[in-house]
Amino acid sequence: MTGPPASTLDRSTRAKPPSPLRGPAFLRLWTGTTASGLATWAMPFILGFAVVEDSLTPAALGLVLATRTAGFLAAVTVGGVLADRYSRRSVVLWSGLLAAVASPVLAAGVGRSLALMAVAGAAIGAGQGACRPAFQALTAEVVPPDHRQAANAATTLAVRVTTLAGPGLTALLAAFLDVTALLVGTGLLWLVAALLPPAGRYRGQVLDASGPAAERAGFRAEFGEGVREARRHPWFLGGLGALAAVIATGYSATGVILPAISRDRYDTESVLVAATTAYTVGALLGAVLIARHRPRSPGWAALAGLAAYGLAPLSLWLPVPAVLVVAAYAAAGVGIELFNVPWFTAVQREVEPRLLARVSSLDFLVSYGLAPIGLALIAPAADAFGPGPVLAVCTLACFLAPAAAALPPGARHFRTTRTTAETPART
Repeated sequence: MTGPPASTLDRSTRAKPPSPLRGPAFLRLWTGTTASGLATWAMPFILGFAVVEDSLTPAALGLVLATRTAGFLAAVTVGGVLADRYSRRSVVLWSGLLAAVASPVLAAGVGRSLALMAVAGAAIGAGQGACRPAFQALTAEVVPPDHRQAANAATTLAVRVTTLAGPGLTALLAAFLDVTALLVGTGLLWLVAALLPPAGRYRGQVLDASGPAAERAGFRAEFGEGVREARRHPWFLGGLGALAAVIATGYSATGVILPAISRDRYDTESVLVAATTAYTVGALLGAVLIARHRPRSPGWAALAGLAAYGLAPLSLWLPVPAVLVVAAYAAAGVGIELFNVPWFTAVQREVEPRLLARVSSLDFLVSYGLAPIGLALIAPAADAFGPGPVLAVCTLACFLAPAAAALPPGARHFRTTRTTAETPART
């Protein structure tokens, strides 16, 4: 009796190649990205302890957080240009080191110098802003295309776990360490984010040494090139507009109106706590689902997930039982990750590699940049017109903006149709 052909036996016994997500390069990148996310989240939470201890006033906390936001917005575009001009690993290194050095400076200013804290907060925000587009571009270098959705899901999963477990862990550490030590600890996290990520394949735009220095375009021209690249992807412009609208309305309603609704309608703070916790748990579930699921129309599915955020302001608008508010926030959490992961994956796949960091910086600039405006306008609008009309507008914006974003060419699959001559070379 003869056995199976040798070729068949070889195929059946051949070891399956290990997943790139288990390799040292991605694990280092994942750890560095997670460390930066943990440090970003922890800083305002730790400063909240300083307010509780009366070593910092609420107004001073607001000023420091405002300077951090200003530093982020100022640096995110610069970081995108630098990450495309030079090695993405170098941008991560220097931006992480900036935030690492500024963190103990911030700690030194608590209770002593508000000006010092404001400057340190701006520096930390600049480090955070500069590294974000570089991290996005570095993921595209380290992870093969077929594994990027799972890689992005793994990264966002780590961030959500951190957000869920962080308050309890920080409160536990606060029993043994003071605010100064905890802020220095965030500097150590930034140090991990700076030093641990691996080098990618991209080495920047190398010019001919014999050419004139003027051959390199200026900052404005280079960022403008990234804007033009973004405009070549109609689905990107539509999705970015929808994301900005949802953040400026639905997210702002969460931050400003939810606490008042919890207090006035339900007469308890537990609804606020339960809803925000449910949102994070929902986001965890969404990250797990999208890591394994590949919808047939990923763009439309992602935009439907983004529209689910409208359930949050809708639940605050309608006089529903508290359990439905919590359920709405859980659904919004699931939906936001069903959007985020395919969105980041599509940008990494479709955008020309040498322009990827600049387009990513535009993504962060628009989405994060409009959030403070929404937060600043929601409360005065609610005072002037009442929370009901404001929540109605927020609900409609969250539902209609993603629906409109589903209409541009390429939105169904988050893909750009190009001719052969337009197809960019992949690094």
